[in-house]
Amino acid sequence: MDIVAILTAKPVLIGLHLGFAIVGIDAFLWLLGEVVSNTGTIKRRLVVALIGLGGYIFTWIIGGYYYVKFYGPLVKPIIKVGNAPWAHAIAMEAKEHIFLFTIPIAITVYLLARLDANELQSLGLRKELIRLTLILAGLGLSFGAFGFMISAAARWGII
Repeated sequence: MDIVAILTAKPVLIGLHLGFAIVGIDAFLWLLGEVVSNTGTIKRRLVVALIGLGGYIFTWIIGGYYYVKFYGPLVKPIIKVGNAPWAHAIAMEAKEHIFLFTIPIAITVYLLARLDANELQSLGLRKELIRLTLILAGLGLSFGAFGFMISAAARWGII
């Protein structure tokens, strides 16, 4: 791949990766508000949960492509010889492995969002839906912080 293709593809992929992550986080925060306040319809909760799930799936696909095509061969070596090799060893490894849990949790949240408020309450699942949705949003925000650390280590060699 020539240098022009690398320089134009990387920012687009990183922007899409971040953009879909933000969409997913925002959707799960919206869903959290819907469930906590007991407002809205099941249809709206399902749409919002599906947007969150889709955002996380797309960020995973785009991030995976970026990792294989650019990060692994180009960025990771820079970080590993820089002043903050832990940015890859800790932040990226945590991001990679913990993220794998977010898709099954997001699917579970989507399935729970199909239940109406009375069903959630009678089955004792309302608090669990709130917890899982909060976990999804919190993990997404944490991954954003990890991504910042990794980018800083790659750009400046320091944190």
